Amino acid sequence: MSLQPISTYNPQAYLQEFLSEPAALQHLLTPEAERFFILAVEQMYPLFTRPLPPGRSTSHNLLYVRTGSARMHIGPETYTIGPHEVLLVRAGQVYSFGPGDVNTGYICHFHDDLLLGGRGGAAEALAPFEFLRFWGQPVIRLGAEVGEFAEQLLRRLLVEYSTQQLRYPEVIRAYLLALLHELGRAYTAAEPAETSAAAHITGRFKQLLAASVATMHRVSDYAEQLHITPDHLSKCVRRLTGKSPARWIEESIVLEAKVLLTQTTWPVSEVALAVGVADASYFSRLFRKHTGLTPLAFRKQQDLS
Repeated sequence: MSLQPISTYNPQAYLQEFLSEPAALQHLLTPEAERFFILAVEQMYPLFTRPLPPGRSTSHNLLYVRTGSARMHIGPETYTIGPHEVLLVRAGQVYSFGPGDVNTGYICHFHDDLLLGGRGGAAEALAPFEFLRFWGQPVIRLGAEVGEFAEQLLRRLLVEYSTQQLRYPEVIRAYLLALLHELGRAYTAAEPAETSAAAHITGRFKQLLAASVATMHRVSDYAEQLHITPDHLSKCVRRLTGKSPARWIEESIVLEAKVLLTQTTWPVSEVALAVGVADASYFSRLFRKHTGLTPLAFRKQQDLS
């Protein structure tokens, strides 16, 4: 069996599958919702009555909290944000969250194509938004003053989208670009004056891991790609994240497997192959080590929920 990409959910599929009342928000989403949509968090969160299993999107998701808090799993990590803070789920990242958060704010979903506006030179046009790269820190703390300005832009985006949808994409783009430039300044200000070599190596390791988790499982392979020794890679990653590269690799394999177990009916042996593990017994042991469940028990648990 050839390796296949992890499935993705588009916004309409998420609403239909996981919202307790899909019709309550369906009217707010256009057929172009994969390019862009924005909603008030308080409209959406109460309608999720069961956990969303791991999935991934081809667009970015930006969550801004005005009051309360929000908790989300991104990759193998868990993040919680509070007032005047932003949580970014970059395009391609695996994420999930559960019900129960009490908050107000905005969720904004946008594709790189909307930012480009039909222009060429994607790399140059998106260069100011380095923080949208998936290996960056997902939490941006704005503070009250910048947070209030971000709220104004988000509120204006919500009004424009609610009344016009994407009839005037250049208006959406203008507000969105202003918001992202503000986030970019806050993100840069929070970084150390000089990014350490260890942070650079760790970021490149995460990038490689996301692209190669189904084909590379040895720390030495990643070290070779980065032109450093395995020992140096281990020291850098452990220093920045508190976990070894081997742990990151195992958790990433299990995370990819969770997506496939949830979104497909493939036998466990095929799921194992899809994440690059030829031995189904070893795969089951690895999965249980990190989740406390066998792959079949995890799938059954998701079906029952």
